[in-house]
Amino acid sequence: MSVDDLPALNATLNATSAVLLVAGWRFIRSGRVRAHRRCMISAFVVSSLFLISYLVHHAIVGTTHFPGTGIARTIYFSILIPHVTLAAVVLPLAIVTLRRGLARRHAAHRRIARITLPVWLFVSVTGIVVYVMLYRMY
Repeated sequence: MSVDDLPALNATLNATSAVLLVAGWRFIRSGRVRAHRRCMISAFVVSSLFLISYLVHHAIVGTTHFPGTGIARTIYFSILIPHVTLAAVVLPLAIVTLRRGLARRHAAHRRIARITLPVWLFVSVTGIVVYVMLYRMY
């Protein structure tokens, strides 16, 4: 694997995280707490691997500029800006949510998870969209 493979790996990790988040949400909705816990811990691990891979790629390659113009550029930045903004917020949210869940502070966990899940899912899915637009459209 080379540094050029890292963006595709990152998109795969984002997709995996999104699937785990949805599965974890479905498990808790059906009362399957242990399966929920496994999915959410796995999503956190996968997202952590993404973050490491992302930082390595950007440390080596630097910034990759979007080559598109016109409406494609407008769409790209309208997705990228909230993606980056919420990506900065999701890590502390996920840590707090995970800690509360593992500590079995269920009411506090549930309150923050209602915020964390949609933000984390948005960041994971838009990460895939950013990858496609940046590396596969042009």
